[in-house]
Amino acid sequence: MRIEPWDPADEATALGCYEVHRAATAADEPLEPPMSAGSFGLFLREGFEKTPGETWVASDADGGIVGFYRMHLWDLENVDRASIGPVIHPAVRRRGFGRALLRHEAERAAANGRSVLSGVVVTGSAGAVFAQALGAKLELDEARRIQYLDKIAPGVIAAARREAERAAVGYSLVNWTGPVPEQFYAPLANVMNAFEDAPRGEDVEPEAWTAERIRDRGDTWVRAGLMRGYGVAALHDATGEMAAYTAVVVDPEAPQFGWQQLTAVTRPHRGHRLGLLVKVAMLELLAEAEPQLTNIQTGNAAANQHMIAVNEQLGYEAVEPGWQWYEMPVADILGRL
Repeated sequence: MRIEPWDPADEATALGCYEVHRAATAADEPLEPPMSAGSFGLFLREGFEKTPGETWVASDADGGIVGFYRMHLWDLENVDRASIGPVIHPAVRRRGFGRALLRHEAERAAANGRSVLSGVVVTGSAGAVFAQALGAKLELDEARRIQYLDKIAPGVIAAARREAERAAVGYSLVNWTGPVPEQFYAPLANVMNAFEDAPRGEDVEPEAWTAERIRDRGDTWVRAGLMRGYGVAALHDATGEMAAYTAVVVDPEAPQFGWQQLTAVTRPHRGHRLGLLVKVAMLELLAEAEPQLTNIQTGNAAANQHMIAVNEQLGYEAVEPGWQWYEMPVADILGRL
């Protein structure tokens, strides 16, 4: 097997990696479609939120692409870590390609001064079995929930809106389509930092958001025209503070799916059903902007009982499989492979 760095100008190799991604998604992910080719290409180049990193491609003796990895090298938090492991085409699994590619990734992580390698896998997938066999530590179990919009009983959303509005006197809603408007960069950063108390791995640092970070790294795929984005926020009338926020993105190439992004409420404003209010308002916005939507998908850590309760009130159903976050010291990977 040959492992080589990917040249971002090499579109043919990017398409080969995309075919691996599509095949792996078909084998491992029973509920969601693969990324579009455009979104995948941006992921190879920039990762998530313009995270620095490296992309390496594995080929067999005939030159066929059998796998790849895009290693995120976090630069603002968790600078001791690298993340996201190798993706191997299902047709050539169990031939040692995954182990060789993971060892290569661990070597590159070490060369970049990283001591821990982490990744997320679909529960019960080949990736989960591989992580367990290697002795990786399970850091977080995340349940998947889907809101099937055509199964929501008549009157449920209107009743939830009335309930939320009774508790949220003194707050007003704003919404937008596309990237976050510039005037909301700083207020939104404050709300996003409220997510720091959400469940995460034991040694994982929360992201620290600023207006500059939102300007420079936020809404990457929406700004590139690869996703349609929607935001709803609740503002405190007395102070003008942004108190709550939720966002959903839609891939034009899979327009029936909506992907829930962050939903958060700042600590001083909790207890006013603002999480419920912004999510109900989002459903109303999407009903007009994306009438073809059939479901919205989200994930919740088992410990996040408040958001789980909000989602269940709005008709989200727990479905299998969910996702699992694993991590392992780089030195242990190198010692075992």
